[in-house]
Amino acid sequence: MNKNFNDLALLLLRVGFGGLMLTHGIPKLSMLSNPSEFGDPIGVGPTVSLILALIGEVVAPIFLIVGFKTKWAAIPATITMAVAAFVVHSNDDLATKEHALLFMFAFLVLFLTGAGKYSLDEMRK
Repeated sequence: MNKNFNDLALLLLRVGFGGLMLTHGIPKLSMLSNPSEFGDPIGVGPTVSLILALIGEVVAPIFLIVGFKTKWAAIPATITMAVAAFVVHSNDDLATKEHALLFMFAFLVLFLTGAGKYSLDEMRK
């Protein structure tokens, strides 16, 4: 396959999954005024859990969309989705876990591949 199509595919993956993840993370910003309402799936307290979720669902996706520090940004996004799939939804059926798993695998691919040519990472080289 032509390398240009691979770079375009990585751009689409970053913008598509990063943008869709923001629709899950941005509503959580309003919970900062009362973090005790947020769950505590990994036992670090609701405030820390909310901050970690916001890093994985808002900060990291913004970095992914623009292709800045892509491999590093993919790590918290991947971990957040792994926690959602395997901890928060551990007792749910596959159909319920599916969204988190799809995001997790997309972010894992971005960790393995990097941002591609159409990114701030590439512009900074």
